[in-house]
Amino acid sequence: MKRTTSDKIRTGRLGEDIAVNYLKSAGYGIIERNYRCVFGEIDIIARDGKTLVFVEVRSRKTDRYGEPGESVGLSKKMKISKIALNYLKENRFQDCRARFDVVAIKMLPCGNKVELIKNAFDLAY
Repeated sequence: MKRTTSDKIRTGRLGEDIAVNYLKSAGYGIIERNYRCVFGEIDIIARDGKTLVFVEVRSRKTDRYGEPGESVGLSKKMKISKIALNYLKENRFQDCRARFDVVAIKMLPCGNKVELIKNAFDLAY
């Protein structure tokens, strides 16, 4: 059965809600959700101690296309990096420690499995 765009959007939004709750419980402070600029969008911007964290959320309901955490390819990393640099410049955080995390969520009938991948990738350009 083919998923519709609205199904994907619903899954993505639910995944982001789950990720925000998970990050808060892990001690992160949420700064912004769905930050948009000319280069695209970052799902979540948060603080983990003194570190600014750019978070990509990946949600899956099945294993058909692999593990959610493995689905962030080079082009996505490059796009997220560009957006993060724009955010840092726009908010004058150039001297701030920053990293990229991925929250991988499997939405299973028996419950959600959430995996936080800290420092998931380096700045890509």
